Amino acid sequence: MRNTLLSFVIPCYRSEKTISKVVDEIIDVVSTRDRYDYEIICVNDSSPDDVYTVLQELARSNGRIKVVDLAKNMGKHAAVLAGYSFATGDYVVNLDDDCQCPTYELWRLLEPLEREGYDIATARYPEKKQAKWKNLGSSVNALVSTFMLEKPKDLRFENFSIIRRYVMDESIRYDGPYPYLEGLFLRVSRRIAFVDMKERDRGDNNGTGYTFKKSLSLFVNGFTAFSVKPLRISTFMGVLTALIGFLMGLFMIVHKLVTPDVLLGYTSTMVVQLFIGGLTLMSLGMLGEYVGRIYISMNKSPQYVVRETMNCDAEKEIAHQSNH
Repeated sequence: MRNTLLSFVIPCYRSEKTISKVVDEIIDVVSTRDRYDYEIICVNDSSPDDVYTVLQELARSNGRIKVVDLAKNMGKHAAVLAGYSFATGDYVVNLDDDCQCPTYELWRLLEPLEREGYDIATARYPEKKQAKWKNLGSSVNALVSTFMLEKPKDLRFENFSIIRRYVMDESIRYDGPYPYLEGLFLRVSRRIAFVDMKERDRGDNNGTGYTFKKSLSLFVNGFTAFSVKPLRISTFMGVLTALIGFLMGLFMIVHKLVTPDVLLGYTSTMVVQLFIGGLTLMSLGMLGEYVGRIYISMNKSPQYVVRETMNCDAEKEIAHQSNH
């Protein structure tokens, strides 16, 4: 009976000082169980440091380490999907390149899939090792995902997770230019387990690669990627505003008839105009976001562009090039 193959997918960005530690820890952990094999897919997301040179050296020293070099930075979610395209394992492990993921907890994370029939298992951290503004942004994003994607309230995908092979296969079928992993996973399966563990500190002095701009872009992506609820909300708000305007109009007419000498206020008129104008612009903005995404999708904008690879299977590379 063949060993169970674990595919580790690591998007790499500004991790020149830590990626070797992450790779070594993965190898050490997997080597403790004889019936498991591993492959490590490191995706260089157009990192500005010298991480690609480090990845090349790792790949030359170990044939089980695959390297995918992207031509430009397309975001973490696109980089993960690029790694999926070259993964061949029975289970796919997602983790970051900064040593924060407690890789030594791998077997606890894998247990719900092997023994309890879950399709996805994700770490659950009681304390996040990141800036307060990032924690706030993550919380807001989680609330939006809960509403837009009908995600369970207590579900939060973390940087350390494991999925079954079929979940990965279904996820990479999505070829749109705005990938959003939470939405992709949730439309495949709701059998998701949580495993409590402690997140580690970063292994370097770099801050998070998610700037405010990138975080905002991810928020908008999660807001619109797999739901038309924003359009329905704008429709509801339009109807509600029209109803409020109608009632206010009736009130003003009756008030004028009852009290002929009353002067209609300039302030109330401006407030109504600004309120309705703001709702109109917001609704147009939502509609424009959807139309813009449709336009970009019609132009077949790629999720990512692969410059070159190392240690990747030839058949996989040919299939990948034909699909992207």
